[in-house]
Amino acid sequence: MIKVFGHKSPDTDSTGSPIIWAWYLSEIAGTPATPVLLGEPNTEAGFVLRHWDLPKPEIITDVAAGDSCVIVDTNNPAELPPSINEANILGIIDHHMLVGGLKTRAPIDITIRPLACTATILHDLMGDALDRAPRGIKGAMLSCILSDTLEFRSPTTTPHDRAVAEKLAAELDVNIPDFAAELFAAKSDVSAFSDAELLRMDSKEYEIEGKQFRISVLETTAPKVVLDRKASLMASMPGVAAEDGADQVVLFVIDILREEATLLVPNDLVKTLAEKSFGATVTGDSVVLPGIMSRKKQIIPALKL
Repeated sequence: MIKVFGHKSPDTDSTGSPIIWAWYLSEIAGTPATPVLLGEPNTEAGFVLRHWDLPKPEIITDVAAGDSCVIVDTNNPAELPPSINEANILGIIDHHMLVGGLKTRAPIDITIRPLACTATILHDLMGDALDRAPRGIKGAMLSCILSDTLEFRSPTTTPHDRAVAEKLAAELDVNIPDFAAELFAAKSDVSAFSDAELLRMDSKEYEIEGKQFRISVLETTAPKVVLDRKASLMASMPGVAAEDGADQVVLFVIDILREEATLLVPNDLVKTLAEKSFGATVTGDSVVLPGIMSRKKQIIPALKL
């Protein structure tokens, strides 16, 4: 049985895309496959599973030597199971920059395309076979695209992502603004999470000039709910960084509706990062960065000390 999974701290794309591709492998390609997750899905991904009546995949912490697997929505070993290089990787389908470090036992299929969402790539790879997909698979695909593009607000959005989403919405008789509002409301409901959980919820490991950073993003239509916890979030950052082997946690709170980010500034290191990376003038413990929406396209490429 092939295991299909995305990255740790699974968001909607890393929850939905394994489900979509495992369905395709099993039902169309005739190769038994099952989706699995590398952690509890976030609140938006959980809403998507419930809304489209999709079973939550099994959560795993590692893979065994020789396990056959397909990786979606990442190619970064830091975001994958510890024993990933002992597994039998059959393929990678992704929309992020190529990181390197994965080791395969034989030549594999790799598809990495500059689109906003892995599910858009899956749509293209599946072709006419998608016509046979049940409503839940198409719904998961639409959800992934709307989530990753922030309903087409993100600068990562391409005309093709939008066209695929609009086609799927028409087939499903879904009103995109109404459904996206439900998605983002679910994404914004973070009241049940601890500070440490919020800091890890949607985060990527990244090295800048020899320092290890955990770059965390919280996308929300209710930024005040998060920013009201600013002091406790910043107080929790050193402990999370120490536990995760990082020098610093950096948190960007993305206001989906205002299309801007608020960066928390707990110390001089992050102050320097903000000023050198974004040309910002920092006078307090946070700074607003207008137009910043995408970690992949706008934040990670700009980071410097």
